[in-house]
Amino acid sequence: MVSRRAFLQSSAASLGGLAWGASPSRADTPPGVTETEIKIGQTMPYSGPLSAYGVIGKTDAAYFAMINELGGVNGRKIRLMSVDDEYNPAKTVEQTRRLVEHEGVAFIFNSLGTWTNGAIRPYLNINEVPQLFVASGAEMFGDRERFPWTMGWQPSYQTEAAIFGKQILATKPDAKIGVLYQDDSFGRDYMVGLKEGLGAQHARMIVETATYETGATTVESQIVTLRRAGADTFLIVAVQELAEQAINKTFDMGWTPIRYLTGVSQSISSTMTPSGREKLKGTITAVYDKDPTDARWRDDAGFKLYSAFIKKYMSPDEQDDAKVVNGFGVAATMAHVLAQCGSDLSRRNIMYQASNIDRLELPMLLPGVKISTSASNHHPIRQMQLASFNGSSWELFGELLGS
Repeated sequence: MVSRRAFLQSSAASLGGLAWGASPSRADTPPGVTETEIKIGQTMPYSGPLSAYGVIGKTDAAYFAMINELGGVNGRKIRLMSVDDEYNPAKTVEQTRRLVEHEGVAFIFNSLGTWTNGAIRPYLNINEVPQLFVASGAEMFGDRERFPWTMGWQPSYQTEAAIFGKQILATKPDAKIGVLYQDDSFGRDYMVGLKEGLGAQHARMIVETATYETGATTVESQIVTLRRAGADTFLIVAVQELAEQAINKTFDMGWTPIRYLTGVSQSISSTMTPSGREKLKGTITAVYDKDPTDARWRDDAGFKLYSAFIKKYMSPDEQDDAKVVNGFGVAATMAHVLAQCGSDLSRRNIMYQASNIDRLELPMLLPGVKISTSASNHHPIRQMQLASFNGSSWELFGELLGS
């Protein structure tokens, strides 16, 4: 058992020696900053089709509550204003403008969704407001040349799909691949990465694709189409509820392709109910953080910190949710960046420090995975490892892969 005192001390140490008690500067303060507070903004789908992902915002808020209990960052508390956008781009724009123009937040942090963040990206860049650690793996959020005030966090969907493509090519070079994907930047990035991983063979190996529109409630007809095409390898590029539906439909039809599942929907506790986990068995995914359901991490120091955080600031039934692990890591990265800023919390310096992260290690990242950014790299995480579902957890295999 980790004591409260040890937990707080270890948490501080694991975040690169943040200066918890340092006195803030009394220089002129930029937007969202006072002598005692840093106010940041976020939109999350607390309602609507992706409401299950709202737990990421809840985790961010809990993590910052922990940081504030430690004394804040350089003497300032972090105040997160997290508001519901219903996963509706128009609402995202409305809420983001309110956060920036009326609430005066310092920057926008970890807002969720590809098309929702795409809708606010021009506004934030024109106004030079940092759009940090976007909760989407779309390649577009690493476009440093055109949108220098925007940065992703997780590995890009193209990187993940290229890893899948290379794995398929190496293990089943005669594969007949069927792909289910969301018809937007999320899904199209996967197709780009998959073709890159397969190389010149992609035209022959991809026998069928089936798309669905954002907000769709069923993909059953698409699954039938892919099976009829003769696919023996199935790449599932879908959000949580539709990924679960695709897995169930495939199993219930008696269709037994090799299945690859996007990291967006790999949370075992929320993608599949306990009774449905047999249907998921054998599915392959790619991961960059520790699976909280995997017994191998029970004595791991990083997992113990995470578990203690869950016990104090969240609820036990949320510990196994991969989305919670994600929020925990993103919030820790943000705290690290704010600590690097020292007394200069101008938007320009916040963006500069976010672009100068040097091999940051976090408690729940896989061993060897480090966060690094630069003026030319706005994709902080570029390494992943393949894993197969063994009926209870994701079982790692192979080496770290990526770009």
